[in-house]
Amino acid sequence: MLTCHVRPDGDAIGSTLGWKHLLGSLGKSVTVVVPDSAPRSLSFLPGFDSLAIYTRHEEYCAKLFNEADLIICCDFNQPSRLDKMEHLLEDSSCAKVMIDHHVEPSPYADVQFSFPDMSSTCELSFRIMAELGLYSEMNLDCATCLLTGIITDTKNFTVNCKNPDLYEILQHLLEKGCDKNRIVRLALLEKSYGALRLEAYALSEKMEIFPEYHASVICLSKEECERYHYEKGDTEGLVNKPTEIKGITYSFFLREDSDCVKVSARSVMEFPVNLMCKELYGGGGHVMAAGAEYEGTLEECRKMLVDSFPKYSHYLKGRTERLDYFSIE
Repeated sequence: MLTCHVRPDGDAIGSTLGWKHLLGSLGKSVTVVVPDSAPRSLSFLPGFDSLAIYTRHEEYCAKLFNEADLIICCDFNQPSRLDKMEHLLEDSSCAKVMIDHHVEPSPYADVQFSFPDMSSTCELSFRIMAELGLYSEMNLDCATCLLTGIITDTKNFTVNCKNPDLYEILQHLLEKGCDKNRIVRLALLEKSYGALRLEAYALSEKMEIFPEYHASVICLSKEECERYHYEKGDTEGLVNKPTEIKGITYSFFLREDSDCVKVSARSVMEFPVNLMCKELYGGGGHVMAAGAEYEGTLEECRKMLVDSFPKYSHYLKGRTERLDYFSIE
């Protein structure tokens, strides 16, 4: 059985489905169980319809955990990242393998492949498959899933891709027949009409710029999201938009959900938004891409963030470009 973190993204779904296709080609019986539904932008991935979703079928997913001979955990470093499925992993007596690229992993698995320098768990998965001598067993479905995870986590090879080996991996995946342009279009670019209007509203009406700290904050309430018929995945990538402004070093996006505030953060020039997410909200992630959940009001979450800007301003030294704020007013 394969599983991944709550609110799965392209790397989480890509790595689990990638392994599903590879292991299936070897004659293994494989299932993928996810804590909650994945963004519809990933529905083109082969095997997407086979995902067992815990929030929809709790008893069935619990049965899969109980019957598994081996559990492979993709793209998460702590059991808590499984959310309400955490107890299923901890209660399982079978062997467990972790394949992940996030920092500070906890020793919850029997075998752990933890490489934070990797661009994605999909890159790491490709390397493991190749080292096992299974490249020849990798079919187009497996390759498509792995390339999707790499593309989404690197934003189409624009971040987290300093290692030139990654482009050799891209070449091998293209040799398998992957359609890179199609993956980029479906996973990163295409949006629904409502999602596009929500993004436009967020950028034109809700984006705040803090020139002194080279920072941006976008807050969206539950009511605002509902006004534009929000569906899961509609705000994917919104947190990146403010970092396109010359001089903006880091960006936070706060979205009010029914039970908490979802926090997403991105930065440039190695500004440590993961440290901010960890210290402010108990979250974490990569240096330039992190997130968290805050169990309080949207207003409280925003105030805590903005009030903390002076504390982290020393990280800005030598990392900023001139911010011509008035030209973007």
